[in-house]
Amino acid sequence: MPTAFADTSGPRAFPVLMTDHDFRPIAFVSGSPTLDGQAIDSAGLARRLQDESISRVLERLRGAYSCAVLLANDDWVLAVDRFSIAPLCWRVVAGTLRFHARADVLGEMGPKADIDPQAIYDYLYFHAIPSPRTMFLGVQRLPAGHYLHWKSGQASVQPYWVPRFNEPLDADFGAQAGEFRRLLNQAVARRVDVAKPACYLSGGTDSSTVAGMVREVCGEGAHSYSIGFEAEGYDEMAYARIAAQRFGCHHHEYYVTPQDLLQSIPLVAQHFDQPFGNSSAVPAYHCALRAREDGVNRILAGDGGDELFGGNARYAKQRQFEWYGKLPDTLRRGVLEPLLMNSPLGQLPGAKKAASYVEQARVPMPGRLDMYNLLTRTGAATVLPAAVLQQMNPALVSRQQQQVWDLPQCKSTLNRTLAFDWRYTLAESDLPKVTGSAALAGLDVAFPLLDEDLLAFSMQLPTSYKLRGLKLRWFFKEALRGFLPDEIINKPKHGFGLPFGVWATQHEGLGHLARDSLGSLEERGLVLPAFRRQLLDTLLPRHPGYYGEMVWILMMLEQWLRHARPDYRAPR
Repeated sequence: MPTAFADTSGPRAFPVLMTDHDFRPIAFVSGSPTLDGQAIDSAGLARRLQDESISRVLERLRGAYSCAVLLANDDWVLAVDRFSIAPLCWRVVAGTLRFHARADVLGEMGPKADIDPQAIYDYLYFHAIPSPRTMFLGVQRLPAGHYLHWKSGQASVQPYWVPRFNEPLDADFGAQAGEFRRLLNQAVARRVDVAKPACYLSGGTDSSTVAGMVREVCGEGAHSYSIGFEAEGYDEMAYARIAAQRFGCHHHEYYVTPQDLLQSIPLVAQHFDQPFGNSSAVPAYHCALRAREDGVNRILAGDGGDELFGGNARYAKQRQFEWYGKLPDTLRRGVLEPLLMNSPLGQLPGAKKAASYVEQARVPMPGRLDMYNLLTRTGAATVLPAAVLQQMNPALVSRQQQQVWDLPQCKSTLNRTLAFDWRYTLAESDLPKVTGSAALAGLDVAFPLLDEDLLAFSMQLPTSYKLRGLKLRWFFKEALRGFLPDEIINKPKHGFGLPFGVWATQHEGLGHLARDSLGSLEERGLVLPAFRRQLLDTLLPRHPGYYGEMVWILMMLEQWLRHARPDYRAPR
């Protein structure tokens, strides 16, 4: 009989919902999924999975959930929702299937699992460890929209849902806008806590939309929570205030300080079940903490709008690279590439930008994304000792990204990029950031913009509705014009983040924490001494906004290791 383990702590509990007469766990369900529009419990799910096609049943499940169900023939079915909002990890020990919401718990059960060197490379590349790999050898995490079928002692993992885009050339804007507003209202109504409606409010299009819909659903303004930074170029609080005023929110603001970071960095790093380097996790924790102290039990987050409706600046940038491929081949290969790539002309000041454009445009997606990666640009051999790098295979990253890139059924590069971001930006980074930081604060969180009906709606919109020329999320904004404040609709797209690099050069305590953490990584044999010195003494002071990110991900790796594996040493 396979052994199962339950995580019953925190608001995102993983409770045992069904047992047999010997009190052996038979089914786990995290969250409150529905099937064909009806709520379904673990017993009902077990019956449906037993009688019908597993993938067809799971494809019809809705909601943020993970489940593990034992069928009558002693098969297990493990699954997670389409964005892995509720994660699930698994491991096989002595022929026995074990599963848990946390990778670190599984890593300690049975023989203690070793640290996977490839996971460290993946972490430095992505600033998280994308599924199915985890930090621990032999412990895997189900990718978003996938299920595991355990049969006769063998595990098979495959997708039960593949993004399928319709991609019409045009649509009735008025009808689509009305349906969009209806679906937004429905998505918020499904998730809001009417006892005390609450939402994060950054002042961006997504969070402002959620705040506005809360008022429509509940008839009162939401309790809204915003985080700011007293650092030039890093604060967007003015837009949050505009949205709060428009929608009658009970608005709460908190400005995170360097001292807040100093106190909470170890706490946040050690809360995650494996190294997690999204630097917004710490301010997100402080925002969630204020909401929980205010009596909020569930908060709504606006994540997903950019990725479903074409709102990230990189989508417009990649479209510009696509234009190069539409030029006549004789012009590209016969004129531009020889002049810009294979002659001294390309090195002249006025031609360098054009040469860079051609160089990037020639690389097909998703490989082009590697050209912007922090680890790639720094050079893995510059950061990591040779003995460590020999234990890693950078090609595995490219191979996995290509597989994810090829999975969706679509024709346009834009939609393929959106689906790619559903996996890497949402499921592997932004959603764990929000759910993890909220759980640490004792708060439940939901994502109305990732509602399955909204997701399906986005996949049948014309591509030009998402990116019109170089105008980002054109349909989303035009459909909500008059509902959202014009200042928010028309504001330029910003990438505000945590001003850690700036503060680390100014705040003695943060500077000491960074140096101490990277020094410990050097002692573990994970970072080259020359790179540590160059990063902290030269690169960070000169370019704190850029190299602060590298300092951050290394520091968070060390802070996690101190808690989870304090004695770890890299192979030599």
